[in-house]
Amino acid sequence: MRAMLLSAGLSTRLGPLGDALPKPLLPVCDIPILRYGVALLVGHGIRDIVINLHHKGELIRDELGDGSAMGARIHYSEEEVLLDTGGGLKRALPLLDPDGLDEPFLSMNGKLIFDLDIAALIEAHRRDPDVLGTLVVRKVPDATSWGAIQVEPDGDGRARVRDILGEGGHMFTGVHVTRPSVVRQLPDGKACMIRQGYLPWIRKGGQVSAFDAGSVYFCEHSLPERYLGSNLDLVAAPRLRHPPGALRGVDSTAHVHATAILRHPFRIGPGAHIGAEAVVGPGAVVGAHAIVEDGTRIERAVVWPHARASGAVRDAVLTWSGVVPIEASVQPSSPPAPNGPAPHSR
Repeated sequence: MRAMLLSAGLSTRLGPLGDALPKPLLPVCDIPILRYGVALLVGHGIRDIVINLHHKGELIRDELGDGSAMGARIHYSEEEVLLDTGGGLKRALPLLDPDGLDEPFLSMNGKLIFDLDIAALIEAHRRDPDVLGTLVVRKVPDATSWGAIQVEPDGDGRARVRDILGEGGHMFTGVHVTRPSVVRQLPDGKACMIRQGYLPWIRKGGQVSAFDAGSVYFCEHSLPERYLGSNLDLVAAPRLRHPPGALRGVDSTAHVHATAILRHPFRIGPGAHIGAEAVVGPGAVVGAHAIVEDGTRIERAVVWPHARASGAVRDAVLTWSGVVPIEASVQPSSPPAPNGPAPHSR
């Protein structure tokens, strides 16, 4: 099976974070979000991956290259004009279906970190081969705010999507399995896979199945508070079966001054420098080659790679351009590790 990671969005809701980097490259626990998606796919045996590019696309290409370092074969689909989710898939069909066999493929939003059981998803789709697609959904209390999905069983007990963007108790996660021949039914040019695809097809009687992802870890990163919350979640309790790298602790190449105090949970990336009397954590990520100056305190915050931190950085993201405050109400969804000093700290 091939897969596509949709990565061409403009990242406008992220404010200054999206100005600096495309959303799929925001570092979570010092690893770009897009690498989580690639690791998830490769971990399930999917190595042929297409990534579409638009906003700062050259940065994505520079970060991932041909994918060989991650065990993948990555191809890129350039979009001079943003084509939305459906239009992007349609443009990429020569890469997703190079042999014209109309084999199913998986589409996933590149802004996700998702511990999805892709093997179970594929098996569910193959048991239901006549549907237009299989949408991965999650049951959430605020489904309407996400664009509610109405899921009901059919006569044989199979979960069916009956409506989208109306009433319902599920949200669409941004992952689905479909076929090239289905995508070709979309209008040419800019098209949303939901609004110009699945929604009108369902209302005309088309069959779309639903796959409930259950309670596995899921986060999308469209808002600054979700981005910080994701870092705090994963540094506190890494809950991914296919992580793209270490998500907590001190990298062996980092330098931590003997008088610095590290409080769990934290991640200190390669080549980072933690100065004298600095306090890092609880809930802190210091990126690769970042500098935390003497006496600095980092708590519930992310310091981007190569950034320099000084003073007190709390409930914030420190980018190359400065501190971006995040509402203090952001809380990780999983309990943090004990807040005592790390064993090698004072």
